[in-house]
Formats: sequence, structure tokens, C-alpha cells
Amino acid sequence: MNSIRSRIDYHATARGDALALVDCSGMSLTWSALAGLLETSIPAIVAQFDQSRPVALRADYSVARCLLELILLDRGIPVIAIPAFFTDAQVEQTLEAAGCPVLVTQIGIDPQDPHPLRLVTHCSVRDRVALPEGTAIISFTSGSTGSAKGICLSADHVSAVAASVVSYLGTEHAGRHLPLLPPGILLESVAGFYATMIAGGSYVAHSQLAVGLANPFRPDFAHMIATIDAHAITSLILVPEYLAGLVRTLEASGQRLPRLTLVAVGGARIDPSLLARAARLGLPVRQGYGMTECGSVVALERGDEAVRGSVGTSIGLNTIELAPDGEIVITGPMYLGTIGAPRTSGPLSTGDIGRIDEAACLWIEGRKSNLIITSFGRNISPEWIEGSLTAQPAILQAMVRGDGRSELDALLVPATPDADIAFAVAEVNAALPAYARIARWHIVPPFTPTNGLLTGNGRLKRAAIAKTYPETSATMPFFDRLVSETREAQARFAMVPQLQAGLTGRISRSDYIAYLSQAYHHVRHTVPLMQEARARLQDRPVLVRALDEYIEEETGHEHWILEDIDAAGGDSAVVAASAPDATTAAMVDHAYRTIREGNPAAFFGMVYVLEGTSIAMASSGADAVRQALNLPAEAFHYLTSHGALDQDHMVFFENLMNRIDDPADQAAIVAMANDIFALFGALFAGIALEDTHVAA
Repeated sequence: MNSIRSRIDYHATARGDALALVDCSGMSLTWSALAGLLETSIPAIVAQFDQSRPVALRADYSVARCLLELILLDRGIPVIAIPAFFTDAQVEQTLEAAGCPVLVTQIGIDPQDPHPLRLVTHCSVRDRVALPEGTAIISFTSGSTGSAKGICLSADHVSAVAASVVSYLGTEHAGRHLPLLPPGILLESVAGFYATMIAGGSYVAHSQLAVGLANPFRPDFAHMIATIDAHAITSLILVPEYLAGLVRTLEASGQRLPRLTLVAVGGARIDPSLLARAARLGLPVRQGYGMTECGSVVALERGDEAVRGSVGTSIGLNTIELAPDGEIVITGPMYLGTIGAPRTSGPLSTGDIGRIDEAACLWIEGRKSNLIITSFGRNISPEWIEGSLTAQPAILQAMVRGDGRSELDALLVPATPDADIAFAVAEVNAALPAYARIARWHIVPPFTPTNGLLTGNGRLKRAAIAKTYPETSATMPFFDRLVSETREAQARFAMVPQLQAGLTGRISRSDYIAYLSQAYHHVRHTVPLMQEARARLQDRPVLVRALDEYIEEETGHEHWILEDIDAAGGDSAVVAASAPDATTAAMVDHAYRTIREGNPAAFFGMVYVLEGTSIAMASSGADAVRQALNLPAEAFHYLTSHGALDQDHMVFFENLMNRIDDPADQAAIVAMANDIFALFGALFAGIALEDTHVAA
């Protein structure tokens, strides 16, 4: 019996009627009920699995998931917690790498049943893979670069880390803990769930949708704050980006969260100015540091440090030292090894650069591998400047680069569509030494695990970002230059609240029909616009042939939309007879005017926007809306089919653009793309959503 199970039994005896687990469905378990269900459920669950093979979980937070996790941990059945944001390909790669034959995707519970858990599982035949002896948790992490590796941890190790967190902080923080990090993130499992079970608090296992995290990388912070307040939450674990979002929203709204006694933050460096703003709001922030190889938490602030900004001292399980070059080296309990490879003994070189002050507090300076050395020979940690940038309310994410160059540049994600990035950068530069100032910056769409530019715990995948956003050069293929020169317009388009609400399923059926109505009014002009462009491009046979293919493919797509409207419960006849909104008419009119009065090749800028948007957003948005509204698949023919078709179209489009060598045509296409991003964004912004907090 591991220490977590023994503590549950202790709480059941000492305070059996107190609340242990609760979720947003209304399901709750007291400590007595939890201990009893653990005892009665184990035989039935164990009988379903080969105890020597790993089991993968891909389900949202709930009381049922918590119970299953505790059973598997108690029985020593290896668990792989797979985040919901993993693509199907990533899931398959993870299962194959671990030789995992079972994936659990839904977990139900009936406490009155002798066998209370109901699992929806997907089984497959996979070759057995050697795991280090004693493996209880397999945590897949790729860090900031490279292929994912499965870190194998024992039940005793993660239990010891959780117990050390409780001992270090004291049981006075064992109130009501709300998980906000996505399911599958080790930090929340160990320092949130397991620590709450050991300390005797209440774990409020609400789904991601219920806490404003339908899309964990585009949070609804107003919803999150309302949930924290309504459910009397006392502790949270956050990544710096979530902290920054909460601070911005609290500052703007005037709200406060006085019940919070602990807000632990890890995953990346926090700028001191953000810590100061959080303190002014009364947020009890404690910065921490950890490694998956160490079972998550290694160090944590106590909260009484004279100077803020460090990650505190060791929680007592590991020893922290510095190598001669400043690299942080950790000794003490470690992971068992990786899949197929037991660990060799010895200290862990973390790859992080730090310093230890006279109070024994550890300060994180950055990643050893990320260090920028300018052409002037100055060593700069990009995390330092990135922290200053993201501490600005206007900037959500930032990546700084400039190795080997005389000046630095930054890729910036705005916090809102109208964010004043220029002012924010100027504010940061004013506080930086001359050698570390940002000389150039570019606005880009958000970095997320879905697009491969962010790890699951919020760290930048720098190599992937640099490859995605190479520096603009006159020798670049035209398609790459088109992407580069429309980045800012695309990023601002992606930040439109109505669009984000749709992508995360936070819209009503009426909102969806309103969107389809405007889609109908612009899509019905697609073929006529192509025909007009074709008529004026007779001297460019390559473009004419391309338009012929597009016309054949796009004909009739407006009828798909009318069918979707009917399937969603709307009236297609009313929509077909209606007039478009002013914003929709403005986009269509601009396209006709440009073709008739300007360079007709510009039309391909509109193609780039609409087809690129379909690939990036349509299919995932359709899934989110369908699940949220419980609409039939027949209501999403346009979005799902168009998204799939446009993936093939974009390969064709890229090759076509790279054949365009006329500078005037290239300039017209770039200008049109920038215009259409703005006009298409206005179309979405013009849709009045029923749920007003979504558009806030």
C-alpha cells in the first residue's frame, strides 16, 4: 500500500464525512466513501488489465478519473496520462512507443454499484516494450526540442514528492484545490492531486470546459476567475501564461480572489514585474522549479523571502548544486529510466542555468542551450527578455532570437486583437541595457502544442518556431514570403474573440447558424469572383488553368452551407433570401472591386486566407462546436469537408505561388491577403454572440 492510499484511509477514519473529491457534474465523494470505493473497485478494475502492461488515460478531470488513477497507482499498473491536445498521430506514437495495448477515453461512476467504474476502452495489439522495474507512471516529455521520451517513475517516488510538497508548505493550505493545467501534466498530478490526497483537502475535479479551458492554450480568464470564486477555491497550480492572464483580467475587472492561500507557478521564468502586479492584487504566488526526471517539484518559494523572483529552496527531497558553468545539477531520488533504458546512476544535469544566493534560494537564469551570443560577444538569456515582454498586458507570448547577430528580434503573440504591441516593446526596451533591446519584432499567431510550437507544460519549442518563422529574405520562395508578410494580419485575425469562442465550442446553436448565414453570403460569390478574375488573366495561362481547377472544385459549396443550416435547426430559405451583414458585404465588395479595378492576380490573396483558415481552424472548430451543442454530423458538411479539401488545395496553392515571379503580382497578392484577413476578422467580430462573457 503506497503512502497516498494510507493517507486516504487515515482521513477516512479521522474525518470520514469531509469532502475528498467533487466534480462539475455534481458527483462527490467523502473520505469514507472514497476509501470504501477504492477497496471494492480494485478487483474489478485489476481484472480488466494486464498488470504488467501500461494503461493510457485520455479523459477529462472528474471524480471517476481520480478514482481510476488512485486504483492504478495503488496496484502498480503503469499509467500514461495523454493530454487531450495531443493529435491522433501523437497518441498513436505514444502508445506504440510504450507498447500500450489499452487507451481509456471515458470513465463513468455509480457509487451505489458494487463495481462503480464504467470504462470506455480502445484496445489494440502492440508488441511488449521493456519498462524499468517498478514503473507506475510514464510521462512523455520532449522538452523544447527533439522527439518525445517516456520518463518512467515509481509510485514511491511520486508519493514522496507529493508528501514533501505537503511537508514543505504545511497542511494549512489543504483547502479546495482546482486543477487548471491540462489532464496529463505531471506537475498537477503530483503537486495538485496527490498532495491534496495526502494533506486531506478537497480536490475540485472540474472539466476543462467548466473552468474556461475548452482550449487550454486560449483560456477564458473571466470564466476561470468566476469559477475560482464561485467554488471557494483556495489553491491553484499555474504556468506563467495563466498567471499573466489572471493578473490582466483581475486588473481590468477590479475583481479579487481573497480565498486563495496558494498559487504555485512553474514551467518557465516569471518576470519580477508580473510577480509585483500579482502581489498588488493579493495573489499568494510562489514560484517553483522542477523536472519530470525528479517526479516534478524540486524547489519552491516559502513565501517569506526578502527578495522575490527566485524559485525558493529544495523541498527537502533533492540536493541542488551548480556546475562551474552555472548549470543546475540535482542529486537525490530520480526517475527509473526511460522506456527500454534503465537510468544510470549519478546526478542529473538539468540543462538550466542558475545561481544560488546567500539565502540558499535558487534563481533560474535560462536554458544553457538557449543562450544567445551576439556578434558583439554579449551573452543573453532569451528567457530574461521574454519574461519582460510577456509581463506587458499587451503581449501573450514571446520568443527572442538573435544568436550571432548584432541585434535581437522577437516573435510576439498579442493578448488581444487591438493590443498596442509597439508601446509594449518600447516600455520593455526602456528598461533594458542597449545590447539586450529588441530591434525588430513580428506579430505571429499563438504558439500551441497543437501547431507543434509549444510543449504541454507551456515551454517554447524554439527550433520548431525558428523553422516556422524564418527571417524574411528577398531570396525566399514567394509562398514563404507571403506567409511572412501577412503574419501580423493573420495573428490579429486569430485573436478575434468570436473566432476563438467558435474554435473552443463556446457558442450557442443560434451563434453557429449566424456564422453559417454569413458564410453562405460570401461563399456564394466564390465562383463568380473566380470567373471575373479568370476573364482578366487571359495573358497568364498558368493562373487561368489554376482557376479552372478551383472553379470546378468550388462550384456548389454554398448549397452545403444551406444544408448545414437546416441540419442545425435553422431555416435555409430564410437565409438564402436575406441580405448579408455589412461586414460580409464589405469583404465581398472589396474582392470584386480589386479584381475589376486593380490587379486581378490579387484574388489569390483571398484564396490564401480562406483556404489557409479552413485548414488551421475549420475542422477543429467543427469538432468543438458539434460536441458542445450535440448537433448531428450533417450540420458540419461545409466545415469538415472544406477543411479536408483545402489541405490538398494548399499544397497546390504553394506550388502555384512559387511560380509567380512578377513583382507586381506578388505585391498585389500580399496586399489582398492582408486586407482579407482584416475584413474576414471584422465579419466574425460582427456576429453578436448570445453568451456575452465569451466576447468580453
